[in-house]
Amino acid sequence: MNSAAAELLPGTYYDGALKCQAIRLLPADYVASAQPVAVVTLLGSCVAACLYDPAMAVGGMNHFMLPGGEGGGDTSARYGAHAMELLINDLLKLGARRQRLQAKVFGGGNVLSGFHSAPIGTRNAQFVLEYLAAERIPVLAQDLGDVHPRKVGFFVQTGRTLVKRLPSTRETGIVDAERALYGRLAKAPAAGSVELF
Repeated sequence: MNSAAAELLPGTYYDGALKCQAIRLLPADYVASAQPVAVVTLLGSCVAACLYDPAMAVGGMNHFMLPGGEGGGDTSARYGAHAMELLINDLLKLGARRQRLQAKVFGGGNVLSGFHSAPIGTRNAQFVLEYLAAERIPVLAQDLGDVHPRKVGFFVQTGRTLVKRLPSTRETGIVDAERALYGRLAKAPAAGSVELF
């Protein structure tokens, strides 16, 4: 998904709870827009970075699954290092200025049990905070870590964000789906989107 197509996406729908047009963001996707829309996603161990330029009323969100690509050839948005650059570049194309960007970050829940030494959610959360600090983009709000999945709604023109923590999923089918997804990612080329929830 990219910002050029954001306003015309088939996934755009009217969100009754948010009372506005919304774009559903899937894992390994990102979107930037200057339109009056909200971007909505569900997060488990993945992280979403919401970036916006308040002076230009443009913003966007990414949804990445892993901190960085192994090797230099994979530039898909499923990796945080690439997802951040793709989102920032699209915001700059819409008139945002790097020095005015502000961030809100969410997710990184350790929803998968059995990973004690370096859970993927913890690694994703640590990555996004380190990346934004290195880029000197201030983090105005965050809800990272813990064991809960989250639903996030981000209003791109204002930076307003709504976060709903969902019940812990350590004992449900969502955990099985996320485990299977990370297993497939280790083998599959970077193409297409995968929906966790």
